[in-house]
Amino acid sequence: MAEIAEAELSDALAAARAGDSEAFRVLVSPYLRSLHLHCYRMLGSYDDAEEAMQDAMLRAWRGLATFEARAPLHHWLYRIATTTCLRTIERRRRSPVSVGEITYLQPYPDRLLEQISDVALDPAAAVEQRETVTLAFVSALQRLPATQRAILILRDVLVWTSAEVADLMHTSVPAVNSSLQRARTTMQASARRPTTVESLSAREREVLDRFVRAWQDCDIQALADLLRDDAILSMPPEAAAIVGRDRVADFFATVPADGRLDLIRLVHTRANGQPALAAYLPDGDGPCRGYGVMVLTVVDDAVAEIVGFADPALFEHFDLPLTPPRS
Repeated sequence: MAEIAEAELSDALAAARAGDSEAFRVLVSPYLRSLHLHCYRMLGSYDDAEEAMQDAMLRAWRGLATFEARAPLHHWLYRIATTTCLRTIERRRRSPVSVGEITYLQPYPDRLLEQISDVALDPAAAVEQRETVTLAFVSALQRLPATQRAILILRDVLVWTSAEVADLMHTSVPAVNSSLQRARTTMQASARRPTTVESLSAREREVLDRFVRAWQDCDIQALADLLRDDAILSMPPEAAAIVGRDRVADFFATVPADGRLDLIRLVHTRANGQPALAAYLPDGDGPCRGYGVMVLTVVDDAVAEIVGFADPALFEHFDLPLTPPRS
């Protein structure tokens, strides 16, 4: 969507302040997807980001009279979204967590990443924003105290100045810089394997196709051969993770559908800029129905990490049917 011209912005702002909800929609619509992604980074949960966005837009609508246009509109909206997320974190008493304790983590559909058209960002910055939505990055963010999390996102993702962040956080520039340094150190220590939002290479697609084929054939050895020695399988909200090729392969051989992987339909999708598979399980004697989503990290032609989310509600977020499409 093209940026609103200054004269149009002034007219739309005046109309919105007079109670015109359609004018308000025109004002904020170019930024909604990026704001939603911002809330997701802050909260780590798609559902929580939805709730925070609704709250933030209501606050923006009610507080439009306080927007003085001395800074760009998108800057004002990000301020509201950030403070809304901080209040959400405080209200739910979410303290920093360890690797296995992020029980509220949810995947983010790539179809929404593709809709980001924030006119405040140049193309390079927009790509960089999407790169910071990988599950590893979002998980690491959740291990930061709320204020450090906000400061790092504002400085390193949105590229705000330290002075702008200090104004929002009601603190000093030295305090912002100190918190930023601590946050960066924690993030570096939390980093595991690099992931990107680039399109799958032919070799990566081959790995995924072989994974699905081995799954459908119940070929556990073939599945194991596709895993790295140090492969990790985690399943939020479960705290424990399964580490190691043999242990992950043994899980697939015994737990999903009691090892009858051929009963589970897998459908390709994407989440957090990464390859993903939607899983459909038989519903008793009836047809398969949506069960959950697995997000995969492929490194050096092998599956390095699988994060499974057993939540049928995710299928609506991913615009997937609850029954598998016909082959």
